[in-house]
Amino acid sequence: MPARPHSPGAYPPGAYSLDHLVLPTASLDVARARLVSLGFVVAPTGTHPFGTENCCVFLEDGIYLEPLAVGNAQAAAKAIADGNVFVARDRAYRDSCGNEGFSALVLGTQNADADHARYVEAGLSAGGMLSFSRAFTDAAGNSDTASFKLAFASGNGATDAFLFACERINAPKVDRGALQVHANGATGIIEVVAVSSEPSEQRRLISIATRSPATGQGSSTAFDLPNATLTLLDPAAFETRFGIPAGAPSELRFAAIVFSVRRADTVAKLLAASSVEHDIRGDDIVVRPVSGQGAAFVFQEKA
Repeated sequence: MPARPHSPGAYPPGAYSLDHLVLPTASLDVARARLVSLGFVVAPTGTHPFGTENCCVFLEDGIYLEPLAVGNAQAAAKAIADGNVFVARDRAYRDSCGNEGFSALVLGTQNADADHARYVEAGLSAGGMLSFSRAFTDAAGNSDTASFKLAFASGNGATDAFLFACERINAPKVDRGALQVHANGATGIIEVVAVSSEPSEQRRLISIATRSPATGQGSSTAFDLPNATLTLLDPAAFETRFGIPAGAPSELRFAAIVFSVRRADTVAKLLAASSVEHDIRGDDIVVRPVSGQGAAFVFQEKA
């Protein structure tokens, strides 16, 4: 279905919804094995036309995880030379933080051109826009083509995490139902947690990218999206909440994902059976990041 025409400044009011999360990894095989051990169903490998590849985890609420690896280093290098911001930022993140992590938060938009104009006007553009298409295959082997247009925003740091707006020019006409039923009972994402030792420097970036005003101050700031909350903590507040040292990142770092699950005891039993180390902190089941899982995964029971 072709995109509807928009004027450069036209977009609906209100905060943007969380679309998906980008989790760099050195190996999709390692990421797939790790995610399966956590009770997730993982989609077949998808290949981008610019050297990267993914194996996504789709959730009932429409949000998904995108573990991302470099499948063709030569194509990725050419894409960077040609000005592909997505691949360039992925390379910069890996060079700075290693091959395992959580590099980008993606917001759904109906007009990526207008978002790019907003980012440029605010001095937050991370570079030129990107349009591309790729094949998509569901669990039954049915295929279609997915097409996207992306606009990128970041702070002053060259290697910090970033946010981008994703406009779906063509959504795959395939059934994802089988990919959304997970053994751990995960149904969606409640919250994404970011960390910075200078959170005041990051509030403007996040607020403009999400179109959501910041609430709270000091060590904890929240941005309410229609389908999730984005929380910005300083390192001490992050460690207090999750029991995981966060270091002292001055730039923006995405660090934790909070999933809604049907039953916490189901998750605990599954993790124990898979020999996955985890901590119980109040109502949270916390799994620390390891290879193939670039962020802390937190499971919360929600009726």
